[in-house]
Amino acid sequence: MTLSGNQYEIAAGPYAAVVTEQGGSLRALSRDGRPLVLSHDADVQPPAASGQLLAPWPNRIDRGRYEFGGEAYQLPINERALDNAIHGLVREGAWTVAEHEPHRVLLAYRLLGHSGYPFRLNLTVEYSLDAEDGLTVRLSARNAGSRPAPYGHGAHPYLTLGRPLDECSLTVTADRYLEVDERAVPEPAPRDVAGTPYDLRDGRRLGDLTIDNPFTGLRRDADGRAWVRLEDGTRAVALWADEAHPWLEIFTADTAPGDMRRAGVGAEPMTCPPNAFVTGTDLITLEPGAEFGGSWGIVGD
Repeated sequence: MTLSGNQYEIAAGPYAAVVTEQGGSLRALSRDGRPLVLSHDADVQPPAASGQLLAPWPNRIDRGRYEFGGEAYQLPINERALDNAIHGLVREGAWTVAEHEPHRVLLAYRLLGHSGYPFRLNLTVEYSLDAEDGLTVRLSARNAGSRPAPYGHGAHPYLTLGRPLDECSLTVTADRYLEVDERAVPEPAPRDVAGTPYDLRDGRRLGDLTIDNPFTGLRRDADGRAWVRLEDGTRAVALWADEAHPWLEIFTADTAPGDMRRAGVGAEPMTCPPNAFVTGTDLITLEPGAEFGGSWGIVGD
């Protein structure tokens, strides 16, 4: 009986993954036995939100306060050091398995009315593996309540090559980014990455560069996918995000605990930036009965 509950294993070709009952989280992903994401023991709380799903908002809400539909709300503060509400309400709940095949697992979660979020959502997440294309994840939410609900989502995998980030190169196909203040709350207007250390469009060796910023203005391939790629000259791991995710949070894990520090890069696909409940930027309003979903994935080579 582990803290994260049931462990759902899936595999296809060289890929294998483990998804947990708690939070519907991605606890492990590997190719040919080599980890592609930072993992952790099933009987510990996920460190630094490792592998968790973030809904109904990703990242931070400034002091947990926001207004929606003419009403003011106060969310519980769960990032006490910075006085923020962080990473949503579903990452520690028990998700129910709906389908489980050798290569895929589908889980569901009912978010009932919550302090500071008096809305009802039904969420599903599907993890599937393909021998060529690696991991694909699709997260969807339906408003099962009687009133419009503010919504955004994200995910928190840490890409890794099994060596310190300082020795790796990172590519992020983003033209703009947000500066953040001392409480990690971003300013509202994006800045051009050109001429800054955050210009990662052509890839750069990380060295001691510290990043914990949202990126947008994502350049996409012919399939509409934006990419983050971590490589060391021999191997590479890459995350893609579809057009439902116009934002990526990049985090070099400088404040992660123990051996996790700078061992992987948080590459977090997001439907909206941090603090979107306050700014309204790319915030989704889910009408009763309406549904929204998006996909992202990870591939190694």
